[in-house]
Amino acid sequence: MEFDWSPEDAAFRSALAAFLEEALPPDWDERAQDGPGSAQQAAFARDFCPALAARGFLTPHWPAAFGGRDASPWQHAILGEELWSRGEPRGPQYMNVNWIGPALLEYGSEAQRAEHLPRIARGDVFWCQGFSEPDAGSDLLALRTLAVRDGADYVVNGSKLWTSYANHADFCFLLARSDPASRRQRGLTVLLAPMDLPGIEVREVPSVVGERYFHEVAFRDVRVPEAARLGPEGEGWAVVAYALQYERVGAPRYARAARTLDRLAERLASAGPLDGETLARLGEARALCEAGRVLSYRVVDRRARGEPPSADTNVARVAGTFAEQWVADLALELGGCEGLEAGSFADAQFRMAMTAGVAVGATEVQLDLIASRFLGLPRE
Repeated sequence: MEFDWSPEDAAFRSALAAFLEEALPPDWDERAQDGPGSAQQAAFARDFCPALAARGFLTPHWPAAFGGRDASPWQHAILGEELWSRGEPRGPQYMNVNWIGPALLEYGSEAQRAEHLPRIARGDVFWCQGFSEPDAGSDLLALRTLAVRDGADYVVNGSKLWTSYANHADFCFLLARSDPASRRQRGLTVLLAPMDLPGIEVREVPSVVGERYFHEVAFRDVRVPEAARLGPEGEGWAVVAYALQYERVGAPRYARAARTLDRLAERLASAGPLDGETLARLGEARALCEAGRVLSYRVVDRRARGEPPSADTNVARVAGTFAEQWVADLALELGGCEGLEAGSFADAQFRMAMTAGVAVGATEVQLDLIASRFLGLPRE
């Protein structure tokens, strides 16, 4: 089996890494700890993403007709690794590239593609994800936000919780229940809702993860045009399921964990020779990062071969989550007092790892899906 990168993909990684060395400021590691919802991060992403796009580094894997270069899914994976390992300077635009764009390519009307895809490909638009609710977090299918048809509009009422980037978003990828009598996955509809519509209110939810990271988005009689519906009415769960199979491996958390682990090892080694136990624990953490990488590559390989998505995406997601959390705990433990200091690299890793177990479905939900879809175990 051949594990080497193709010359084209290796050249892409080299060119991207060189660009990042040039484009990211010397104090980027410190800036990246401000939190993805901060005004500083948002302002940086609005300048950085157009620069990525101008070099062909933002959406290379998209079709050329929609702003890409028809590059392979492997270049998408390389892009994610290089950017996530550096603290994800794209900010919320990683979602645009990873799964909002593909969902529009698959389900969008001609008008929706014309409106949204060029802006995403240019890097000048922010999106947020309107999925979780106060009573529908891990159990997303329990959501109660309603989008009831009224003439040419949907009238939306409800609330979304834990919404990242809502304070800067131009649009919300909103999942709502269009049939009030429906249950579970039936009767759900996706709306591409502009965030400046009357009746939308964004409130910050304070958290230990960081300032302006989480928000509650309230919808009060918000009128969203029917033309903003993505896919058929009542079939929103199929749209979301399609999008999430891209998102689960679109954020290579193992790459960020590996970079943190390297920094930890360097700092420990600078203080003197490492004992056998410390080396063993660092090696175990590295093995977890590599497991996350290889399992993600399995998903990318299936995509490159044109095979349909499978439960491999759930396995890869859990592996990446475990790697990030393991490295975070190790960095705090071995980093000593410096690791506990607010703003340290260990502190930043720990706070980001706290989100890994709930983003794109809680780890417990992913394990349930692995049991049923990957291992074929009975539900009862």
